[in-house]
Amino acid sequence: MKATGIVRRIDDLGRVVIPKEIRRNLRIREGDPLEIFVDREGSVILKKYSPIGELANFAREYADAINDATGRSVLISDRDSIIAVSGAPKKDFLGKSIGRLVENAMEERRAYVNNYDADGSREMSIIADDKGEDNYRFSGEVICPIISQGDPIGTVIICDKKGNLPQLGDVERKVAQAAAGVLARQMEQ
Repeated sequence: MKATGIVRRIDDLGRVVIPKEIRRNLRIREGDPLEIFVDREGSVILKKYSPIGELANFAREYADAINDATGRSVLISDRDSIIAVSGAPKKDFLGKSIGRLVENAMEERRAYVNNYDADGSREMSIIADDKGEDNYRFSGEVICPIISQGDPIGTVIICDKKGNLPQLGDVERKVAQAAAGVLARQMEQ
C-alpha cells in the first residue's frame, strides 16, 4: 500500500471523509459504491465496486459473439475502465481507463455513432492513457451506455481501428443497444 500522509478521524456516526485528492485520482464520485475489506493485519481496504465487473466472463463471451457477427472490435467497460475486449489487442485496451467520449455517453445516457475522416482528427477518444490524455484512435465507433436500475454502469463499444469496413451505422448502433440491454438485464437478476 502507498502511504498518503493524510490522517482522518472517524466521526460519532462511524464516517470518515476520503480526501478530495484521493477521490479525484481514483475517479470516485458522490454516490459511487465502495467495497470494504479487512486483511489479516487489521487493515481496512476500500475498493471501488464495479457491478458490471462481476459479469466480466459473460461480457467477454458477449464481446466475442459480437466480434464474430460484425467483424468489428468490441470493448465493454464499467464506469472507469475496459473490462472485456474482442477483435483488438487486449494489452492495448483491457484495464485501461475510459476516455471523455465514453464518459459523455454515460452521462448523457445515449448512444453515439461516430465516423471520422481519413486523418482521424477529433477532440476526444474512448481510451485515456495513464496521464489522463486520450491516446487511441479509431476510424469510427458506436458507444452505447449500459443502464441498470436507472444508473449508467458501463458501455458497449463497437469500433473499427483499421477503417477497412464500411462506416459504422444504424446496424451497429442497434447491436450495441441490444448488447447493453442484455448486460443490464443480467445485472438486475
